[in-house]
Amino acid sequence: MKKKRIYLNAFDMNCVAHQSPGLWVHPEDQSYRYQDIDYWVELAQILEKGRFDGLFIADVIGIYDVYGGDKTVTVREATQVPVNDPMMLVSAMARATEHLGFGITCSTTFEHPYTFARRMSTLDHLTKGRIAWNIVTSYLESGTKNIEIGDKFQHDERYNIADEYLEVCYKLWEGSWEDGAVVKDKEKRVFTDPTKVHEINHHGKYFDVPGIHLCEPSPQRTPVLYQAGGSSRGRKFAAKHAECTFIATPEKGAIAAYVKDLRAQASLQGRDPQSLKVFTLFTPIVGRTEEEAWAKYEELSSYISYDGALSLLSGWTGIDFSEYRPDQEIEYIETNAVKSMLEFLTKANPNKKWTVRELANFAGIGGMGPVAVGTPEKIADTLEEWVDETDIDGFNLAYAVTPGTFKDFAEHVIPELQKRGLVKKEYEEGTFREKLFGKGQPRLSEEHMGSKYRKNDYQITR
Repeated sequence: MKKKRIYLNAFDMNCVAHQSPGLWVHPEDQSYRYQDIDYWVELAQILEKGRFDGLFIADVIGIYDVYGGDKTVTVREATQVPVNDPMMLVSAMARATEHLGFGITCSTTFEHPYTFARRMSTLDHLTKGRIAWNIVTSYLESGTKNIEIGDKFQHDERYNIADEYLEVCYKLWEGSWEDGAVVKDKEKRVFTDPTKVHEINHHGKYFDVPGIHLCEPSPQRTPVLYQAGGSSRGRKFAAKHAECTFIATPEKGAIAAYVKDLRAQASLQGRDPQSLKVFTLFTPIVGRTEEEAWAKYEELSSYISYDGALSLLSGWTGIDFSEYRPDQEIEYIETNAVKSMLEFLTKANPNKKWTVRELANFAGIGGMGPVAVGTPEKIADTLEEWVDETDIDGFNLAYAVTPGTFKDFAEHVIPELQKRGLVKKEYEEGTFREKLFGKGQPRLSEEHMGSKYRKNDYQITR
């Protein structure tokens, strides 16, 4: 039986100590350089040399102020704050690389689709089609205090808004400008044929966008679409819109159930269930020997911040863990935060009861994904097992220290995966979508619901 190819993204954020609270103080960690463009260029070059498929950049609007009821711990521990805009990084990294894709996280709750669509088209042009959008609806209520959105922050209502948001974007990216609209005819003094550029006339419940898209069609038109919602509502949204999804949980069983349900829902949408590529969070700690790898893990663990980890987890779940005793077991509470994480912690495995201390120690390195410790061969075995047993397609690799975790993986694990035929040895030409789904597919597939908007199946005017 032929093995599935494994797709690999590096997982980072334009901040300090992305998924490993406290480890920014480690002498080898350089995440404090997040505001230095040279750091990001160097990282992109490391990843491209290691034949990574993409750099997946997280983002949040707001701060983690649930733990202790204020910002104190979050600010002191640099728990994803300070945090800069991820979009600003891409042009420089794209200029320094040729093939690496860039997944940018942007929120449908805090961004207006008209201006957002223009920025993404701009990046797709500048990168020659290497842009992806990680669609999130946001979960930090602290963001709503600074950007007024009224009662739109309820969990399911956020996804209703996101559905219409995507409709607006599809109309702008796919339908506003016809193929061949830009003619660049100097003799006739016609740059664009006006009869082939259309107002989208969108008038919906949440958005009124009557005009044309401001950008001519980019190489992909619609960026590659990622989605990171694991709740039942999030999975329905992903089955409808996503080309790739991202999930974070350490249990194979929970991942396998998620993948099975996601692919079934995609089939109900008339899509090939294998057309969705599923990535899961994963943190590798690599050593030349098992002893060296475990010694490295123990040394890294000594830098974990208990309060920093819980401030991050409180923001993710909406639960103030400062009110819990370290040995107290976690129970499900309904919140407007990341429902899938609470469901996993309390419902996914009835035989596992997490205490607050266990959760903080676990999440202190790599967040809520599995951590694999061992030789390159052992790490490769583990990745292969996860793909075989859960039907995922790839991994978002988090770092313990940066860029060291990524360097170790690129230099030691990638060659082992290549030897097994699980990871490409050379990049293929084409856009990010073509690199993921095959040559000749620079745009959304015909079965994707967004493709119908290129056929002008909605009312347009000239």
